[in-house]
Amino acid sequence: MNRYDQFYINGQWVSPIEGGSFESFDPSDESLITTVASGSAADIDVAVKAARAAFDEGPWPRMSGAERGVYLRKIADGIRARQEELAEIEVRDNGKPFPEAMWDIGDTAGCFDFYANLAEELDERREKPVALADDRFSSLARKEPIGVAGAIVPWNFPMLMASWKIAPALAAGCSIILKPAEQTSLTALELARIADEAGVPAGVLNIVTGPGSKVGAALTAHPGVDKLAFTGSVPVGSRIMQAAAQDIKNVTLELGGKSPFVIFADSDIEQAVEWIMFGIFWNKGEVCSATSRVLVERSAYEPLLARLAEEVRKVKIGNGMEEGVLLGPLVNRSQYDGTLKAISRGLEEGARLVCGGERPAHLDKGFYLQPTVFADVPEDSWIWNEEIFAPVVCIRPFDSEDEAIKSANNSRFGLGAAVMSKDLERCERVARKFRAGIVWINCSQPTFTEAPWGGYKQSGIGRELGEWGLNNYLETKQITRYNSEQPWGWYIK
Repeated sequence: MNRYDQFYINGQWVSPIEGGSFESFDPSDESLITTVASGSAADIDVAVKAARAAFDEGPWPRMSGAERGVYLRKIADGIRARQEELAEIEVRDNGKPFPEAMWDIGDTAGCFDFYANLAEELDERREKPVALADDRFSSLARKEPIGVAGAIVPWNFPMLMASWKIAPALAAGCSIILKPAEQTSLTALELARIADEAGVPAGVLNIVTGPGSKVGAALTAHPGVDKLAFTGSVPVGSRIMQAAAQDIKNVTLELGGKSPFVIFADSDIEQAVEWIMFGIFWNKGEVCSATSRVLVERSAYEPLLARLAEEVRKVKIGNGMEEGVLLGPLVNRSQYDGTLKAISRGLEEGARLVCGGERPAHLDKGFYLQPTVFADVPEDSWIWNEEIFAPVVCIRPFDSEDEAIKSANNSRFGLGAAVMSKDLERCERVARKFRAGIVWINCSQPTFTEAPWGGYKQSGIGRELGEWGLNNYLETKQITRYNSEQPWGWYIK
């Protein structure tokens, strides 16, 4: 394993100015993986100045999109060449099953390829004529990179979430400073190695590891940063907005969720069970868009619960590198302890525990939890309304379509939502009534780089992925010219 006791700033590996470090642990057995560099405001200042110089004086924003696309494709190729190695690092650092990690790393490479294509297309659509009412003038709208971006990503999809911000920022011509989650910093530093090998110019990509309270706070408050992109919790997102307000920074926020999944009685019960499980147990339920609130039409309620419990009990739990494991450990002790408290609270609030809720008997080390199903969950309960971010699903019945939609939308969150029925006309109708940024019909959680990603209400501001992700890192400039040979003649007659 490579060393992780340095940052990547201005094209070089450098040690923390204040000599800080922290330890990274394997959640499967609580063993030490490695020691990681821990930064400070001084390190962020150096990184921002490097990014500022790269943007203000360097070649990156002055290249054509096609030229930047070459570098992005080299990064994608570098990721694919090391896919299994990177996936194994992700498993050790995060705990997710290896097949899921392989999928994540493959999607990470695909994200860089996708934005390489958009960088090339940007050359053709950078400037657009604007029709004016006065034919003495001509005007055009021009897309330009926004400047220096600061990005903060969570621990649930470490390398993939980094690519969602780095790839479009680089495609647009921005320079960027990434602050990965301290729980899962390793693949971000590996991404720096790959970008370095790809020849990305110095200062264009900078990665500084450390706690959010120091490194993240310094990045969001730094006056040299033009744009902030954050994925994480609502409370932290609120603090980032407050910090950004001081300098009126452009902000994109992808925050929490408590996404509903409405299942009508005509649905195929096997498919319903499959998508319920995929919607909440994928990535151990550590998914912002997880469909953790399931509403089932009453006539199908008990049969579905019985079938769901039967399948949930079959889920193999263990170290993510073991063959057949579908549920790994939660990311760390804090997340594990918080989830156990949430389960206890659910029981106190009167929800029925159908299955799970405890440590698996055969695993005495690591942050393992049985996949957990609650039924008859009161609509005003804490576990129905608050994000647990774990393999815990809450289920309640409904009697009418209007009731289901009202309950689904009765949330301060609005990231994802799903509906299942054989009646596609009803599905389309319900989908359009959800107050959510991402809606799935007859499925839950498929995510495509080409499609917009983001939420309503307290689930965030702006959209990532697709062309919308690129637009996050572009400013629009108006250039208007006076073409008439006649003097304007307002003051000078």
